[in-house]
Amino acid sequence: MFKKIASDALGLSDIGRIISKEDFDKTQSDDFVLTEDGEKIHFLIKSKSDEYCFTNRALIHLDGEKASSSKRNIYRYDYYQNHIKDVSIETAGTIDLDLEIKFTMGSRVFSIDIAKDEGEAIADLYKSLVAISQIQEENRLHNEFSKDSIGTASALIQDNRFHDNDISKEFEEVANFTYNWFEQKHRENTQKDFKEIFEKYIHN
Repeated sequence: MFKKIASDALGLSDIGRIISKEDFDKTQSDDFVLTEDGEKIHFLIKSKSDEYCFTNRALIHLDGEKASSSKRNIYRYDYYQNHIKDVSIETAGTIDLDLEIKFTMGSRVFSIDIAKDEGEAIADLYKSLVAISQIQEENRLHNEFSKDSIGTASALIQDNRFHDNDISKEFEEVANFTYNWFEQKHRENTQKDFKEIFEKYIHN
């Protein structure tokens, strides 16, 4: 414990700081944002070895193996492919100098240490991630409902179909209808851009 306190006081630990909007372009993450496609940084945490860049479309993680190394592994987690869940904050204790925000994206679990005095800003990020996770869960349920509904409809007409002489034509019509149905429902229930969520909750 005393060793941890000493390293924090000396600035040797890997506690993240929140980067202001004016300094986004000074970070490495900025180089990997798809600005040409309308992607924009809304929240960025930087430590000695890592950067956690939250855009309207994805989390870009620059993962440093260790603080003394300049090597970085760059990972991208698009929200529509990696749903967010289990968002929580571990507040700082009396003698702690940091707090933690924890969440899961897809199969990846994140636990990010942030300086204690950044608590108010981290609450904004927490609310943004919770709101996104709620939208993603609603969309997931709607996708499940669409699959169930077409399955039910198929079962109802299965024994009452009229077959003409061209079975291949009937098969093609059913296949095309089913494909178009799922494509439409996928578009309706898949959100890729969460700009409005970050603009609602992030105040930087």
